Amino acid sequence: MAKGSKAKSSKAYSAGSAVAAIGAAAVAKKVLTTSWRSATGKNPPANPADPDVDLWEAVAWAAASGTLIAIARMFAARKAAEYYARSTGHLPGELQKDGQSAAAAPAPSH
Repeated sequence: MAKGSKAKSSKAYSAGSAVAAIGAAAVAKKVLTTSWRSATGKNPPANPADPDVDLWEAVAWAAASGTLIAIARMFAARKAAEYYARSTGHLPGELQKDGQSAAAAPAPSH
């Protein structure tokens, strides 16, 4: 693959991955909001930092929404990477092996 073509496909991956992550986050938030309403009988806090929101409610919403949205975005990014790899035969440059192997890691210094 030519260098220019590789750069274009990597940009396409970046754009596709971003769109997938945004879509996944929107779906996750919709599911979470619906679940919150079912569980509590009220809307989730619009601004958890507002002192008028009960602390337990603010913490629960922040933890649940942050976790679910991050997981949905991660799954979407992984699916985008799998699609890219199937289409091109290799991972995009930003996902090439990054030396996270424990065997390759330098020993901690004391």
